Amino acid sequence: MLDQPFQPGISVNLLNGSYRLSHFLGFLACAGLLGYAIFVQFAQHLQPCPLCILQRLGFIFMGLLFLIAAILKPAATGRWIIFVLIGLGGLFGIAVAARQLWLQAQPPNPFGSCAAPLNYMLQTLPIGEVARKVFTGLGDCGEVRWRFLGMSMPFWSMGWFGLLAIWSWLGLRRKKAIL
Repeated sequence: MLDQPFQPGISVNLLNGSYRLSHFLGFLACAGLLGYAIFVQFAQHLQPCPLCILQRLGFIFMGLLFLIAAILKPAATGRWIIFVLIGLGGLFGIAVAARQLWLQAQPPNPFGSCAAPLNYMLQTLPIGEVARKVFTGLGDCGEVRWRFLGMSMPFWSMGWFGLLAIWSWLGLRRKKAIL
């Protein structure tokens, strides 16, 4: 008994942890990112542009899928479906963030800020027109008003979308399905 190394009952290494725990941590990451976005909006008074709203929707989508996976602990086919959906959410978020980074790299727009908030456009315009306006980046989508370590918020969002998609792939490979 003294010759055997100490082996705790619960693995402390999260990379070898359970599927449910890893997906719950993915949910917490999404919730934390959304919480910070709301903090920046209301405490620092930085109103989100339409592309920022779409990035938030991407984090909401991924977060809900992470939570569903953590609660339901799906079988192999369900795990693949969750992984593919989270990956698609990550690709969507990366595409939106990349578009915003491209807009931020362009010369300043002489026509000013956003013509209308996203919720107003959704109430008054057909969905196709809203999508066109959102992806053309009208308004302050190209204005950089927040930086961390020299990088703007869409840069960090793009990184988080990629990390969360990779985290889901790592979760797919986990064998244990219990906490």
